[in-house]
Amino acid sequence: MKTFEKPLSEEEEKLYLQKYKEGDLEAKNILIEKNMRLVAHMVKKYVTNDRNIEDLLSVGTIGLIKAVNTFDSTKSCRLATYAAKCIDNELLMMLRSEKRKAREVSIYEPIGTDKEGNEISLIEIVKADDVDVVEEYVLRQNISKVFQFIDELLTEREREIIILRYGLYGHDEITQRELAMKLNISRSYVSRIEKKALRKLREKF
Repeated sequence: MKTFEKPLSEEEEKLYLQKYKEGDLEAKNILIEKNMRLVAHMVKKYVTNDRNIEDLLSVGTIGLIKAVNTFDSTKSCRLATYAAKCIDNELLMMLRSEKRKAREVSIYEPIGTDKEGNEISLIEIVKADDVDVVEEYVLRQNISKVFQFIDELLTEREREIIILRYGLYGHDEITQRELAMKLNISRSYVSRIEKKALRKLREKF
């Protein structure tokens, strides 16, 4: 990670905040640059093998810029305190977006085959038989219903198996065999529970 400039002293911060308030855009740039070390510190807890540190810094910087734009210098807290919340919020929004995308992708992943040997996915549960193309809005509404029904219709064990089998809610997708080992039950029992749960969801639609 690159080395960032030392943060401003309290007096320097007040000076540049006042200048920015008066319309000095260079003062704004200095406030951002001098707080980049805070961004670097905040993103550390979100670093994983799947996330590029530069991407995280970019997202965190957006939060910092929002903080500088909206900070009320008449409040008693320092800019850094307020900025930390804004940076964290921006990173959390990114995480939620990642999980939502992962969930939507997994809804299209093959989950088995039909009687004719054709692959079917969880999204097939929500499709009407006489509809070839589902409009984007309706599709999203139906996906939302699937997750609602998973919570409302399924038993705790059924819900656990469906979530882990198909990688829902940000979980990694795992096989029936892996599930059986994890839950200390037989693979055939996992398969029966899975089929029963999918049947419940399909019947609800």
